[in-house]
Order: sequence, then C-alpha cells, then structure tokens
Amino acid sequence: MNIIETKNIIYQYPDGTEALKNVNFSATKGKIVMLMGPNGAGKSTLFLHFNGILRPTSGSLKIDGAPVSYQRQDLMKLRQKVGIVFQNPDDQLFAPTVAEDVAFGPLNIDLPEEEVKSRVKEALKRVDMEGFEERPPHYLSGGQKKRVAIAGILAMRPEIMVLDEPTSGLDPKGAFQIMRLLCKLNREGITIIIATHDVDIVPIYAHEVYVISEGEILKKGTPQEVFEDKELIRKANLRLPHITHLFERLHEEDQISFGKSYPLTVSEAKKRIVEMTRDYKKFN
Repeated sequence: MNIIETKNIIYQYPDGTEALKNVNFSATKGKIVMLMGPNGAGKSTLFLHFNGILRPTSGSLKIDGAPVSYQRQDLMKLRQKVGIVFQNPDDQLFAPTVAEDVAFGPLNIDLPEEEVKSRVKEALKRVDMEGFEERPPHYLSGGQKKRVAIAGILAMRPEIMVLDEPTSGLDPKGAFQIMRLLCKLNREGITIIIATHDVDIVPIYAHEVYVISEGEILKKGTPQEVFEDKELIRKANLRLPHITHLFERLHEEDQISFGKSYPLTVSEAKKRIVEMTRDYKKFN
C-alpha cells in the first residue's frame, strides 16, 4: 500500500522556474524509501509538498489514499501524520532548552500539559537523548542536534518521517548512529523517506530508491536495479557506491568477470568473492 503518492506534480517558483517536472513518486507503507540526487535536483522541493508547506502548481498528492486538503485544520492534521526533519537542524531548533523544543509541536495542538511532558520524555528516550532536557540546543553536537530534531517530530506521533540529508555534516560514526536510529524507528512502524546524495548508504538501508535530477524522476527500483544502470547514475551527477566502483575497476582493468551486476555492499562483496573462490577451486 502506498502511504504517499504523487501524480504528475509540477512546481514552479514565482519567477517561473520549474523546480519539479511531472514527478510521480510513491512510498510503500512501512518501508525506507530514498530519493537520491545531487544538490539542486529538487529533492527538498518535493519533500516540502508532503506536509503541505508547498502546494503543487499542477498535479496531485495523496496521503493514505486521500487527496491532500489545504484547509488550515486539515493541514494541521497532515503535519501530525507527516513530519519533516530539515537538513540543517539549526533551522528547526529555536527554543531555549531541548525539552521546550521537543514540546513545541504538542503544545501547538493544545494537548494537556501532562500529555506533552509524557511525549517529550518518550521522544527523547527513543532518540537516546534522555538527560539533555535542560541543555540549550546550540551547545549540542551536530549529531545530537539531529536527534533532538527527530525527537521533536516523534513527539507528534507521526506515521511518516521525511528527512532531508540526515547524514549531512556528520562524521562516519555520527552518520551510522543516525541511520541506525532511523532503522529502529522504521522497525517500530514509521515509514521513513530520505533525500540523500550519499550513495553509499542507499544499498545498505533503502528498500526502494528513486533517482531525481533537474526536477525529473529518472528511475525507480530496488538499489540493485538502480545501480545496475551505471550510465544513468553518472548522467544524474552521482556515482556508484565505493565497493561497486572497486569491482567495476577490477572488471575493466583485469578482465575479471563478476556477472552482470556488481556487489553494492561489503557483505555482498564478501559473498561474491567466496562464491568465486569456491568455483575456482572446483574447476582447477
């Protein structure tokens, strides 16, 4: 079942620039879906449609099978269902303390004070930020800020979480911790939609992948189906995952056959090498 579905969305900026061109996008409920593209490809613009911040110039958007209504009360309900975490957490965190920041959304839907406190406590626990309630957000590390931004969305009890470049600006350990957190939230039932140009995380975590370039969707498929189209990946100003590129170079330079597709992750590479070694011993 598609929990989000767009049909032929076109979005034009006031100056006439067409940022999205007949975009057809869907996200299967309960999956991790990644929208992969370079900077300026239209990823953020598309995401801002998902909770009604932007309205398409033409085309349609459905959430849970129902067309989006842009009436004020309906938008408030939509934004409880679909939460967006921006690329730069400083654009999202503004309150004097972590607890006040996480409480902002629940307070604005007029929840009782005790319910708000309960949601803040629960959300911070889910992102491993207990004990930071009274800390000013601007004293936190980049990874901690992203966790607090995610907690602010979790406090609204969303069904869908949309994240714009969640690993941007983080060191490898911080990026891994954020992705591990998102996988945990996905296992708990939240549909996760991620915009990224970090191609190395895509085959590890994504169930479904879209490639976008210059406001157009170029391809949809599994990570394997998408990365098999090496010409399209490079046309979109992206690259292959590091491990895939290594096997491509080995194939080209040493004429080693790896079949019609190359491994996308270290675990796949290990499996392929073991199979090749076994076959080599069998026939030699």
